[in-house]
Amino acid sequence: MLGRLTATNTRRQAVACARAFSSKPTIEVGHRDAGEWKTYGDIENYNPGKFTIQTFNKISPQGLKRFEEEKYDIRATGEEAVGNAHAILLRSHKLQEEEIMHCVRAIARCGAGTNNVPVARCSELGVPVFNTPGANANAVKELVIAGLFLGSRRVIDGINHMKDLGAQGLAKERVEKDKSMFGGREIMGKTLAVIGLGHIGASTARDAAALGMDIVGYDPGLSIDSALKLPKDIELKDSIGAAVANADYISINIPYIKGENGTHGIIGKDIIEQFKSDAVLLNFARGELVDSEAMKEFLDNGDGRYVSDFPDDLLWDHKNAVILPHLGASTEEAEDAAAAMAADTIKAYLEDGTIVNSVNFPAVSLPARPEGSIRMSVINKNQPGMLSKITEAFADADLNIVQQINQSRGDVAYNVVDIDTSGHSDVVSFKEVQEKITMLDGVLSSRILYGLPGTGYAKNIDGSYFV
Repeated sequence: MLGRLTATNTRRQAVACARAFSSKPTIEVGHRDAGEWKTYGDIENYNPGKFTIQTFNKISPQGLKRFEEEKYDIRATGEEAVGNAHAILLRSHKLQEEEIMHCVRAIARCGAGTNNVPVARCSELGVPVFNTPGANANAVKELVIAGLFLGSRRVIDGINHMKDLGAQGLAKERVEKDKSMFGGREIMGKTLAVIGLGHIGASTARDAAALGMDIVGYDPGLSIDSALKLPKDIELKDSIGAAVANADYISINIPYIKGENGTHGIIGKDIIEQFKSDAVLLNFARGELVDSEAMKEFLDNGDGRYVSDFPDDLLWDHKNAVILPHLGASTEEAEDAAAAMAADTIKAYLEDGTIVNSVNFPAVSLPARPEGSIRMSVINKNQPGMLSKITEAFADADLNIVQQINQSRGDVAYNVVDIDTSGHSDVVSFKEVQEKITMLDGVLSSRILYGLPGTGYAKNIDGSYFV
């Protein structure tokens, strides 16, 4: 369970009151009493008036600088009390459900994959999960290019041999005689098959073509943006098998998806049997994409190579395999770029309700809030009739909608609504209409995106109103 709901349905505590605009009206956001603060975090370290960002792992300082000190409080897990976390920023930490308090609005991973985040559960709870596609693409692409050379020339074997000779004092004596043990081939004029033509695949294809390679590719979901980045002479195939059949090198750049119709073991025996006997497979995507047993059989019976950026209990010491310790995105530049992108994504969501680069929510962007209005967002289950119920609640409160957007993805729908406050010269309380909307059957949460940072959030938790 994500924290414990301890607030009663009768007690309220006003923690935020802010002016909607320069003329009279005041937007009052009522919050129920927290009761036991384990639901929120650590009350002693709660910093009202700021968004609290909880970080796991070491996040690039350059990225964290995107959060302005006057509006954001950054707290590292394990180093200091976190308090009332409104968003989570992480890299490789395997996030557990109990680490996500009810007050968490969003989660962002500094990287492309989100296998370490319980995405499906977050969707059920109305929490968007963001990633940073393309932020580490150049770093990974450069290592893929390095993998081409590692798979062509026995560079690592040669280095290890020279260390052994050096320890014996025989390096100069044996070097010319022994170098024939580590012969190889050039990549110019060879064929590279790129499986997956997203950010990394497209840039790999382009740079490999610049090195004189012939490129074939396969990607059933090729985007226009990626297509524009491909080398002009690339030959697109209609299947993985067709792409790898005559390739000297194969680079896989596809996401790892579990379950039925997923990508687990997608490079299996049926695909590997179509490899040329001396083909080199480059895996800088996910270790689980490759069937290790089938790959071992291929390496045992031919002169092929396997270069992987992931641990492999079966192939770690195979003479024809090069196993790297997941170095793909391990550059200062990639970490800075991913952290900055994740921070910008979180800021856009918390401050404006904008959703971009989410793996479980629809992309949503509403123009800037017009003067004399306030913004509210609503997350609900994607079921018929919800939008009309939400708009009716505003109408019943005599509140006019200036602009709005509604988008859905899978089982989740997301709404951003700007409400006109003109004609309300007295104090306008939004707590009643927010509670009415939040407690509609099918609504997961709501936010008033105005006033003190960190306030104005409400959730419907099994029929109980949580703020």
